[in-house]
Amino acid sequence: MSTGHDVNAQTGIDMANARRNASVDVSLIRNFLHNGRTEWEKRSKIVDIMSNDPAFDKSQRHFLSRTELYTRGLALTNRIYELQNIHNWSQQEATLAINSLDENLSIGLHNVAFQPILMSQGSPEILRDFGPLITNRGIFGCYLQTELGHGTNVSRLETTATYSPETKEFEIHSPTLTSSKWWIGALGKTATHGVVQARLILGGKDLGPHLFFVQLRSLENHKVLPGITIGDIGPKSMGGFAATDNGFARFNHVRIPRAHMLSKFAQVTDDGQYIQPPHAKLSYGGMLYIRANMVTGAGWLMAKAATVSIRYATVRRQGEKGPDGIERQAISYPSVYSRLLPIISHAYAFLHLGKTLIQSFEVMSSRLQKGDTSLLAEMHAITSGLKVLVTSTGIQDLEVARRSMGGHGYSAFSGLGRLYADYLPSATYEGDNFVLDQQVVRAAVKSYGNLLKSKDASSLSPSTAYLRLLAANVTKPSIPSEGAWQEPATVILLLEWRAALLVHEFAKNISEPDASAGQRVAKAVTEAFVAARVGDIIKTLPEALEGKERDIKILGRLYLLYLLTTLEANIVDLLSFGALGTSNDRDVTRTLRLTIKNISIELLPEAIGLTDAFGFTDWELDSALGVYDGKVYEQLWKRAQDEPLNRTEIPIAYEQSIKPILERGQQRAANMRAKL
Repeated sequence: MSTGHDVNAQTGIDMANARRNASVDVSLIRNFLHNGRTEWEKRSKIVDIMSNDPAFDKSQRHFLSRTELYTRGLALTNRIYELQNIHNWSQQEATLAINSLDENLSIGLHNVAFQPILMSQGSPEILRDFGPLITNRGIFGCYLQTELGHGTNVSRLETTATYSPETKEFEIHSPTLTSSKWWIGALGKTATHGVVQARLILGGKDLGPHLFFVQLRSLENHKVLPGITIGDIGPKSMGGFAATDNGFARFNHVRIPRAHMLSKFAQVTDDGQYIQPPHAKLSYGGMLYIRANMVTGAGWLMAKAATVSIRYATVRRQGEKGPDGIERQAISYPSVYSRLLPIISHAYAFLHLGKTLIQSFEVMSSRLQKGDTSLLAEMHAITSGLKVLVTSTGIQDLEVARRSMGGHGYSAFSGLGRLYADYLPSATYEGDNFVLDQQVVRAAVKSYGNLLKSKDASSLSPSTAYLRLLAANVTKPSIPSEGAWQEPATVILLLEWRAALLVHEFAKNISEPDASAGQRVAKAVTEAFVAARVGDIIKTLPEALEGKERDIKILGRLYLLYLLTTLEANIVDLLSFGALGTSNDRDVTRTLRLTIKNISIELLPEAIGLTDAFGFTDWELDSALGVYDGKVYEQLWKRAQDEPLNRTEIPIAYEQSIKPILERGQQRAANMRAKL
């Protein structure tokens, strides 16, 4: 029986109304997110070229096998570099094209891990002989660090590089099964060369892990070179990273020239003498670069999760009737918007933070080139904490967004399941995130100890600025008034107090910490650092948004939502110290939660505008539930028609299995009737 209301038609109406009701200047905020109008237009032109090129059609990829996805991934890579030649793209523009793809390709490891490490730490001889080949992809590289038996603990890697003064060569060797390099992206079938992390052995003395440039395959026929065993490690969980050939490798006394040790810092002379680097951790610079880039990457991932889920929640009508006489839009329910609006705030915060972190990394790198290692420890601590924070948050946000979409969120056509499967391993790059927490804690405790000795807070770094609260005669916090919650400085100070109190408590009980102390300290320290940076972003908004008061106010409220929800999620840490006063039979955090609710209601009409500002096209999102026009049910129907099972009315399995099952059941039923 017809209800007289076309649910499908309503989706387009609801989306159009949502855009009409948003007051933010989408183009202005989009330029803010994309480093200016020029950068946005450059990116937009590249995406337009790719989305109209048949090579980048996404309609059938859900139905491809892993081998087909790997083959497709390399075809996409090849086409991008063909387009670079056709359109005379710069290297930056080619990188933009690679980054616009939502598939993890083998070339990504060449660009992010292999090339930056070799170019920053290679000897002048290596750069002379191989630099142009690397830059122009005349060779295809990978970064061989993780082993079958060791990931995070780089100092315990088992692969060896033994120097022979007689031949002036290093011998790369895998002495055990567990020393096999494992999980190495692009190694399985693609890479021709690699940077190998191996323990340097000189005159029988173990000098720890160093980096070596090793050829893996012939440049004539791509065959694996003698003495090396290479293969793909197999499919990953949930089908993730299908287009990337994560591989294994074993080396059987493989000899390489002395000059192929990456000797920008540590060196071995012809006669086998060791020249120490200025800092023992310089070879870890590649990992710091990868971590720094992960912050921006996580921001764009959260942006996709927010865009898809909020668009669908805007057009999905469920439950009770609203003022218009039809079911309410899902986004109007507090249980929905309270989950989704914070994801937008996470994306905005991490996108901006990622940019500043890359800039800081470049400053550190330029100083390292001159032998100045003063920023290395700070960058290591910051990137360790941020890697844990952004990956944990990104994984959580993707799943929260997917669940908010109900049953349709589980469809591959929603687009978020694929992103989740590909992003999930980010929490275990370099090993379990919990191990990286230890790096943050060590740095925090060391700074705390130095502060106690010197009593001088002026020398604190940006990542330890919160410790000033323990050095100064500062009154401990109490529950802010309702109005005070509207001030970012109030929330930032509370997050800094949380970090300071937890570090103080950890140091006091360092001989017997509780089981989760390290994780709580690392999270608090990192979130205090991020909070301070968010405060800096808020201060720059008037200039960045050209003085437009409405947009300045809305983004200010969005960043405040980030701060408030971060505090709310961790309020137990402050309550544990009695830092917010006594309850007197009342919830001392109620005003905080009411403020979050009121800001969310204020931001709700702007949600579509704020997500449109990310600038994603339908091609980039590849989501039936996140289409720009809101016509989600049409898209779901259309995509289901492409399912290969629907090509025939009667499946192959009918004759093989369905028919025998039915016949057997019918016969058994007939026998039962005959006995009655």
